[in-house]
Amino acid sequence: MYSSSGALKSIPPRIGLEFKYEPEANEAMIDTAIRLLAGDCTVIADGTEREEYRGRVTTIVKPDNTVLVHDIDGYQPIAWLTRADSVSSDRRDGFALVAKKDSQTLRIAAHDQDGFAHYPSSQAGTPVGTCPECEGTLVRADGVHCIDCENRYPIPRDATIESANDCSCGLPRMRVERGLAFNVCLDRECESLDAAVREAFDREWECPECGGDLRILRRGGLIAGCENYPECETGFALPAGVVDGQCGCGLPTFDTHTGRRCLDATCDRLQVFEAKAHDFSRGMKPTR
Repeated sequence: MYSSSGALKSIPPRIGLEFKYEPEANEAMIDTAIRLLAGDCTVIADGTEREEYRGRVTTIVKPDNTVLVHDIDGYQPIAWLTRADSVSSDRRDGFALVAKKDSQTLRIAAHDQDGFAHYPSSQAGTPVGTCPECEGTLVRADGVHCIDCENRYPIPRDATIESANDCSCGLPRMRVERGLAFNVCLDRECESLDAAVREAFDREWECPECGGDLRILRRGGLIAGCENYPECETGFALPAGVVDGQCGCGLPTFDTHTGRRCLDATCDRLQVFEAKAHDFSRGMKPTR
């Protein structure tokens, strides 16, 4: 509705549920609902330029506060605001929805509301099994989670889910290579990958700097760190692969998906050692 001067009049919102989201800094998800507003709307986008549209559109508010306004033309929205700092209804000014991010503002006023609703949503992923608690579907996407009860299981990125090899708790097992190939439950409290790796390799290797034992520790990821820390700060991240020999520096070598490497990612002794072995196999005199 417009006045004789062409200005947008205050339009009473017809939304049955007022909402306001103001995320904390760096908060990834506000909630797990996708909200929809459909109807005859005026859409005003203010930023570096001001754009105004009117039509029967559908506005989608995603859990991360991304707002998308779609009409019937194509796949691209007519207006959008990615990860807004806040999304709210502004009854005072007659707007059904106001999204703000820095100097950008997106306003939607509903002249004739066809519908407003919110629906539960989740991150989509590859199905990997059935949740033993609620019998919902387990999917893999940034870890493994149930799309019904929202149980979540963080797993290494290189893990392979073995759906045909369930744990006694009902969850699938995963195969993870950390020196050996370990098959453990998705739930760390049920079967611990850390404990399995520690049992296999704790104190198995010597620190190349001081001769102390290398202990298997978790520092973000799994590492082999010197027992004499902090006097000796030597430590190596355990690569995704299986131990297949020994480097010229004395540390173990790993067969990984990118090739053979030393536990010490900065070590060049393995390349020298393999080059000498190659020369010897060809009957050539090794170079020094």
